[in-house]
Amino acid sequence: MIPAPAATGAEEFIVNAVLWLKLGIEAMGALVIFAGAVLAARRFLRGSFPPGPEEFTAVRLTLARFLALALEFQLGADILSTAVAPSWEAIGKLGAIAVIRTALNWFLSKEMEETAKGAPVP
Repeated sequence: MIPAPAATGAEEFIVNAVLWLKLGIEAMGALVIFAGAVLAARRFLRGSFPPGPEEFTAVRLTLARFLALALEFQLGADILSTAVAPSWEAIGKLGAIAVIRTALNWFLSKEMEETAKGAPVP
């Protein structure tokens, strides 16, 4: 393996800035999940015990919306990390992660749409 040339000061600064940005975006994704979990829990606790099907679906949709948004943040962070270290291994991992997260997001969105239309949720 051929060693990479030493990074110049500007390149090193940009790489570090992108890595900090990646960390910030990952933190935002985690905060979105936390906020969604808190709101869903609050909505669940405010409902009747045991919650009826309508209330349970509303709680699930609340959490699903936040999870879908958090998945977008996490995917953005993964793209940033690959942008500064574009090895074939990193690109392959990004591809796998992107497919999984995109599929999860698609299924969450589809379930939210079906529920909003009044279709039964499996």
